[in-house]
Amino acid sequence: MVSTGGTIEKTYDELGGVLRNSLSNLDVVLSTLVLHGLELVRIPLMNKDSLEMTAADHALIAQTCEVYAAQHDGLVVVHGTDRLVTTGDAIVERIGTPRVPIVLTGAMRPYQLRNTDAIQNVTEALLAVQIASPGVYCALHNRLLRFPGVVKDRRNGTFARVEEIDALRNTSSAGTVESVLDELPENAPFSAGVAPRDIALREPSPYVDPLKRGHHDE
Repeated sequence: MVSTGGTIEKTYDELGGVLRNSLSNLDVVLSTLVLHGLELVRIPLMNKDSLEMTAADHALIAQTCEVYAAQHDGLVVVHGTDRLVTTGDAIVERIGTPRVPIVLTGAMRPYQLRNTDAIQNVTEALLAVQIASPGVYCALHNRLLRFPGVVKDRRNGTFARVEEIDALRNTSSAGTVESVLDELPENAPFSAGVAPRDIALREPSPYVDPLKRGHHDE
């Protein structure tokens, strides 16, 4: 397990009133897990907010993965989520398909918060690294996504395949009333036998107070 920092490792600085990457939470997280049959080697490479990572940092992580993937049955990289994709792509660029699975994970919410996703994601990564085929992956929120082609889904606070995000964008851009109506045939069925195009384009009916209507009205 190569640790590089990120939100999962942030601790609260009482004097500064902020969350910082100064101490490590990973040993505490791991101590809560029952890991029968797993021999875990910890490699504390750095402890950085990934937004502060440089190109040299990403290259160092990729190089470290190359070295340790040659010596172990699998590798988990704990990383900040903002630049996790950059590191994943850097590993693929350097190694291609490694001889063992390399699984990147992190957390959207710090371990010290009650609603943290840290324990879930670390657990999923530790399971994935034992059963996945050789490759570079992101394990987060009950999904195992293979690089390249992984992106951070900032709207939903998770990760997804790039084609999934593209499909959502295309759906959103085509989601106007007129564009949806244009895709419907002219004779599309609708309630009361009225075409939806007519409903959308006709002028609204004037309001008539039911109390002023004659008794002969239905």
